[in-house]
Amino acid sequence: MSLDELREQIEAIDQDIVELIARRTYVADAVADVKEQQDLATTDEEQEQAVMARAGRNAEKFDLDSNLVKAVFRLLIELNKIQQRSEREEQ
Repeated sequence: MSLDELREQIEAIDQDIVELIARRTYVADAVADVKEQQDLATTDEEQEQAVMARAGRNAEKFDLDSNLVKAVFRLLIELNKIQQRSEREEQ
């Protein structure tokens, strides 16, 4: 396979990753709406720990460094929390 073909594959994968982040964000927004309706806190430490543990297990399934994968998920979680807080403040 040529370098250009490999780069095209990476480009397609990158697009898939962005689409999955968008889907995750959409669902996280729905979670935020439910939390607001039920007057629950934006942060749920127990759920965050479960997400991180799941991310670590999934990383290991694909022979990836679990710490690096967890770092990505920490960023995703933090971005969702920032967005949720921002939306609550706007209301």
